[in-house]
Amino acid sequence: MPTSESAPPPLDEHLCHTIYALHLAIQRAYKPSLDSLGLTYPQYLVMNLLWEDDGQTVSLLADQLDLEPSTLTPLLKRLESVDLVKRTRNPKDERQVIIGLTRAGQKLRSRAGCVTDIMFEQSGMSKSALTDLNRRNRKLLDQLRRT
Repeated sequence: MPTSESAPPPLDEHLCHTIYALHLAIQRAYKPSLDSLGLTYPQYLVMNLLWEDDGQTVSLLADQLDLEPSTLTPLLKRLESVDLVKRTRNPKDERQVIIGLTRAGQKLRSRAGCVTDIMFEQSGMSKSALTDLNRRNRKLLDQLRRT
């Protein structure tokens, strides 16, 4: 493990702080669009996963979101209460709960493009530049997860 006798750099030079502040800024930018969809940011992430691949288990959704299933369950219950998803027991394994989109949840996808449009409008960056930035951040995330 590396050790250093020197003082830490100023806060604005810490990658972790920049990414944390960026995360908060993105959530603030997304909020008006998400409010119009009736979703919170974590609910939007779940809906994205289901729009990509409907009918996933709670455990699989939790893994993809880096959350514990017990943390995700209340969020899923709220999505179910507004008729965007349905929760059903897996007939092959009663311990598993499968999350599927309702018709309303499927229809919401066509209105959700406004959320990502915000990044293009407010960032001043091209789609290719944002895609490249995301690719590099994913690479860093994957590396940190491995170590």
